[in-house]
Amino acid sequence: MALLEQEFLEKIEKHKGVIFKISKMYMDNFDDQNDLYQEIIYQAWKSYSEFLGKSDFSTWLYRTALNTAIVFLKSEKKRSFIHYQSIENLSVYHESYNDEDDRNMKLMYDAIHQLSSIDKALIFFFLEDFTGKEIARQLGITEINVRVKLNRAKAKLKEIIEKQKSV
Repeated sequence: MALLEQEFLEKIEKHKGVIFKISKMYMDNFDDQNDLYQEIIYQAWKSYSEFLGKSDFSTWLYRTALNTAIVFLKSEKKRSFIHYQSIENLSVYHESYNDEDDRNMKLMYDAIHQLSSIDKALIFFFLEDFTGKEIARQLGITEINVRVKLNRAKAKLKEIIEKQKSV
């Protein structure tokens, strides 16, 4: 195996949790999540030779993964197949959680799926403990704009979850 390929695979292995989270946030069907996961790795590999190391690999991977997820979500082919996933599929990623945790995770991911692409990205970065400055740099918007948009996204998410709980 070539040195570049080995280096790439080691970095992907170290950061695969990020790819899983983005796949789950942007796709609500287990098969589509797996497809998106593979597409993110493929797109990252295609552009890896252009990664100059001016930023951390994780920063570059976040951006690549989010851009790939947005394009993937918008593709006409995938849009027609989106549907809600079952608790059984969700449990694959959360084997150590109990039934209540599974229900709460399903509620949260179902709510996240209803957000816009930018709101999903904001919530993802928030859940990953990115600072406002880091989010602004990732998304190419001002830090103030991040705070405003993030507060609105969290409010939307809370509203959606409350509606789901009342059903």
